[in-house]
Amino acid sequence: MFFQARITRVLGLLGLFGLLCGLAGCSTWLTGAFKDPDVQLVKIDVVKVRLLEQQFVLRFRVDNPNWTSLPIRGLDYEVFLNDIRLAKGASNKWFTVPARGREEFDVLVTTNLWRHMKSIVKLLKKPDQPIHYQLQGTAKTGLLFGRGVLVSRYGEITPSNYLQD
Repeated sequence: MFFQARITRVLGLLGLFGLLCGLAGCSTWLTGAFKDPDVQLVKIDVVKVRLLEQQFVLRFRVDNPNWTSLPIRGLDYEVFLNDIRLAKGASNKWFTVPARGREEFDVLVTTNLWRHMKSIVKLLKKPDQPIHYQLQGTAKTGLLFGRGVLVSRYGEITPSNYLQD
């Protein structure tokens, strides 16, 4: 009985040791060696514009500064043009960003900007004037023990670059 309890205890410790060794790839998340990925809004494409519904494709780019590949499980986001909320939503697209690499992905957004139409038309009257945008959100990383990486990006887009004559 004593011998059997000792073997069970040793096997339990070996199993725990094996589990910890298996999680060694995630150790950079638990120590200070993990660097947050850089998430940027690269492009906004207009798909369809109707009176009460507008569709856009938002293209995001994720840059991984780490020496190991980085699984991304999704992105919760809000995009503002000046102070007007263009879109809010979540993407549950899974992909892996290679070590020291980058990956782009698209998100289809459907919104209703009717109540902001007056402000948007005012912005578009001067197409050479840049419009400020703001991207806020959380990128969900990792597989088993993931973490949320806060995303906050500010920039400008110029409408004349996107409007066609």
